Amino acid sequence: MASALFVLAAYLIGSISFAVVVSWFFGLPDPHTYGSGNPGATNVLRTGRKTAAVLTLIGDAAKGAAALWLAQQIAPRFDVGEAAIALVALAAFIGHLFPLYFHFRGGKGVATAAGILLAMDWRIALTLLFVWVLVALISRYSSLAAIIAAALSPLAAFHFLGRVPMSWAVLVIAVLLVWRHRGNIERLLAGNESRIRLPRHS
Repeated sequence: MASALFVLAAYLIGSISFAVVVSWFFGLPDPHTYGSGNPGATNVLRTGRKTAAVLTLIGDAAKGAAALWLAQQIAPRFDVGEAAIALVALAAFIGHLFPLYFHFRGGKGVATAAGILLAMDWRIALTLLFVWVLVALISRYSSLAAIIAAALSPLAAFHFLGRVPMSWAVLVIAVLLVWRHRGNIERLLAGNESRIRLPRHS
């Protein structure tokens, strides 16, 4: 019973869409109604409110990290095992993708996955951050950087953690994250995906 409650709590935490909450606070339109329709930091940035986009990014990452960290801290008191904690990580991520509070219309999960990985093992998070930055700088495609980092995340997890339940949870998260980027993959293959715009220096 305790394990099920942990997983449910993680899903409910993950279901908090900071893109919607922050947009409401700043008096911005619902992110589902403009741009890509994706409730994430990138879409919120399309409003021109950088502060709102940054807060969305931080909030989505923080909820993933908080859900897993809290479960890790409390688990010993309730005899909750490693497998259940791995399900907590997965539940928080699924909550972001399919949020209960917003008609199951969630984001793509990059920030939330990053927060989960940071709470899981800072070495995994740092390795994948390096991969993301490297690919983004070379290709100037944020989506491609996210897809490649996601694809490599299970390898990083198995390398640093071994064949433990948490590593298998990372594998499932990676598959879901790539699946959520299927539209970006189609645009990348077609050559019409949006690039990262670098500031011009005079």
